[in-house]
Amino acid sequence: MTAPFTARDHNRNLLLNIFHEMFWGFGVAFHSLEAIVPLFLATLNAPKIVVGSVAGVFIIGMAIPQIFSAFYGSRIRNLKLATVLIHMLLLPPIFTAGFVFAFMGPHGPNAWIFYYICYILFTLGVGIVLPIWADFLETVHLAERRGSFFGISFAGSSVAGFVGGFVVNHLIDKPDPVPYIGIGFLIYAVCILGAILLFIPYRSRPRPASERAHSFTQFTTVLKGIIKTDHNFRNYILSRIILTANYAAIPLYAVHAQDKLDFHISEAGIFTALMVAASGFSSFLAGKIGDRFGHKYAMAISFLAYLGALISALLAETLWHAYLIFIFMGVGKGGFMTSAMSLVYEFAGDKDKKIYFALIDTLTAPFVLIAILLSGFFISTGSIPPVLTVIGFILIAGILALIFLTKEPRTLREVPIPREPIS
Repeated sequence: MTAPFTARDHNRNLLLNIFHEMFWGFGVAFHSLEAIVPLFLATLNAPKIVVGSVAGVFIIGMAIPQIFSAFYGSRIRNLKLATVLIHMLLLPPIFTAGFVFAFMGPHGPNAWIFYYICYILFTLGVGIVLPIWADFLETVHLAERRGSFFGISFAGSSVAGFVGGFVVNHLIDKPDPVPYIGIGFLIYAVCILGAILLFIPYRSRPRPASERAHSFTQFTTVLKGIIKTDHNFRNYILSRIILTANYAAIPLYAVHAQDKLDFHISEAGIFTALMVAASGFSSFLAGKIGDRFGHKYAMAISFLAYLGALISALLAETLWHAYLIFIFMGVGKGGFMTSAMSLVYEFAGDKDKKIYFALIDTLTAPFVLIAILLSGFFISTGSIPPVLTVIGFILIAGILALIFLTKEPRTLREVPIPREPIS
């Protein structure tokens, strides 16, 4: 007989998850999609459409394998072991990119292609990992403390990322930053390994029993059934589709600011530090807001912050304005990570969480592709500010759709919202 999962187990796992996220947060500072990656590609003279595709390609790469990962993941018996092993897929691409740029120093006109291939492979690895990791996380926390579990954990990530940002700033502040960025990628690989190993001492409970599809055809029938019968989930997907325009804007902020202000790429470290500091505060606050008022509202606030980043980018005239962009970005990122994770668990209820993760990313991915292709086309024929302006109006429409069309899923299931004081 399995021992019950207690608050003490939850607290132990929360502490481990904080350290796990701190490894990730420190490492990601050396490979941030918002600053390091687009500026690195720009330094390698990649085309603007490639630079602008960074965030969108990450979402698309994650989406491609998720349905298959969710299907085969439902057959896994030892979920912890699978989570540890599947995370190892992330190491080869980032380690290879780091080793090549750190010690071989490619600087030719096509050097960016090698990195871009490694980047795409990394995103595909994330897509394989995500559904299985989500299933594992469900077994290591108490549902009634879910928002705080994610919020506090992501806040720990942000504290480490803040430190990492200043390390990045010092590391790549060189006349030729490329090999030092490669060293940063190697540091990221070591941090990923450390984060993976921390999964081992987690205590978990058996995951809820769910009806398992015996064939992929049956599995896709389940997916279609969710879309057909869950009207509220369809509305949530619609709002997320509209908000995919944000992924076309995210990589443009750093490049647009550099074009206007002509700063050294090492400023990306400061941008990252400010962003993750704001993200940590936002993650914690979004968890508290979500637990008390509903995670839909926490997500709406996060996209208002993204809108603030866009407006700041359009109005930027000094480096301090550029810093403000990334503070807003951090508020948006931290709030989104916490609220998006929590909403998936609440939409799924007792059903398979992997399916809901896979559905969201798979259904939104084509629209991410459309957004980055359209923005790339108009940037190549014009300039960045008009594109950002249009994206700003689309974000407003998406925020309104989220607020007025999507209902809080736990309210629909008549689960009372805890009224704990925010502290």
